[in-house]
Amino acid sequence: MCPLPGGEADAPVLVVSNRGPISFSFGEDGGLVAKRGGGGLVSSLGPLVRDIGATWMAAALTDADVEAAKEGVIEAEGYRFRSLAIDPAKYQMAYDVVSNATLWFLHHGLFDLSRRPRLDRRWREAWDAYRDINHAFAQAIIDEAPEGAIVLVQDYHLALVGTWLAQKRRDLRAVHFSHIPFCEPGALRVLPSDVAEELLIGMGSHASCGFHSRRWAANYEACCDEVLGFTPATFVAPLSPHYDDIAARAAEDDCVREQGWVDGVKGDRQLIVRVDRIELSKNLLRGFWAYDDLLRTRTEWRGRVVFVALVYPSREGLPEYLAYRQEVESVAKVINERWATPGWTPIILDTSDNFPRSIAALTRYDVLLVNPVRDGLNLVAKEGPVLNTNNGVLALSRDAGAWDELGSVALEVNPFDVSGTADVLATALTMAPGERATHAAALAKLASARVPRHWLDDMLAVAGASHGLPDVNTVRATKGRAGS
Repeated sequence: MCPLPGGEADAPVLVVSNRGPISFSFGEDGGLVAKRGGGGLVSSLGPLVRDIGATWMAAALTDADVEAAKEGVIEAEGYRFRSLAIDPAKYQMAYDVVSNATLWFLHHGLFDLSRRPRLDRRWREAWDAYRDINHAFAQAIIDEAPEGAIVLVQDYHLALVGTWLAQKRRDLRAVHFSHIPFCEPGALRVLPSDVAEELLIGMGSHASCGFHSRRWAANYEACCDEVLGFTPATFVAPLSPHYDDIAARAAEDDCVREQGWVDGVKGDRQLIVRVDRIELSKNLLRGFWAYDDLLRTRTEWRGRVVFVALVYPSREGLPEYLAYRQEVESVAKVINERWATPGWTPIILDTSDNFPRSIAALTRYDVLLVNPVRDGLNLVAKEGPVLNTNNGVLALSRDAGAWDELGSVALEVNPFDVSGTADVLATALTMAPGERATHAAALAKLASARVPRHWLDDMLAVAGASHGLPDVNTVRATKGRAGS
């Protein structure tokens, strides 16, 4: 039971997501062994869920997870966890084809529209699988959630869950939260009309839909207005890192050792850092091209600055991502061959997913480059200013959700403007010490204004203030197929 913000009566809380806080394996004796799960959502939301005693429901992704699902709710690693057995073939189609290759690309503006998406009959089968997976989650919630429970549905993998909840369990106080951007109405037209309607109705069947940025909420509202003719309730609640946890992590021995590595690479030069996944939306290539432009047009920086890119592979099951990684590595190599001199390598590219090194680099940068094409939030942009001990400057894309909170101080980057990004890097590198100190202090204050519990409390408050789920049956009858 969770006490709601504002002193309201306690209510049972169920968190629902694609990936959970626990994964299982088989021990030597054949018994189940639980271990902490990975992923950004788990690391951000996990401690909060433990604190409020909520139950967390997620998909069973391994054979051991499926075995655990037979036991219902399991108490492990401080969590009350319900693993939900899902048909593996349907899950793969829903996850790879719809969630990763369609919805992610759509909302981040990544489609090469002359070639993708290819919405053929195979894709329709994948959309049917996506619907089935969402229905399986919804049915488990319908069957197991206590009367009047708060249900916090997380992210784009589960956009349709509310459709069935609104039909069968209108007593539930369910909200949906999107951790990625939401596209504009023009971009949504890529989807078949019935699919777009189904997607929007599924989200709108929750009591409210949350986003990290007002921009993404406004895009969703505009899409609903154009496609459905009504605007569901929305709210904005930006997430923040666990600052105490990452500060404590930065003081641990392995991070301290990696700070020595960073200091050795930096030497007496200035240090540009980026910490990212090798992900199309993160815009790594234009960041490197901007650095190349800086070295070409401002010759005084040759040998006096080093770019440390700590980036790790992502979604390598998709051919676009394999090709992107190869291009990232190739561009870095070309720039190094063009400008390197004895004792100076312009770009240090590390794809090893070295978390202690990433934390160490955030404490040491002179300039932190965060230039995504589009991002739901971007926690690195908030972690860096709080961890940094060097009065570092933040160069931030105006299309990151974190811009809403940090844009009054951060240096603005147009993520598509390579020469403009080079100019921003030059401005950051030449900023006077006093101005840097003022900039860094203001950024740290803005970045730490919220803590993760604020985000959770925002969701609980919105859910707690609702009186159950909206009646969207009339709209569904004419606009959607998911309820059929």
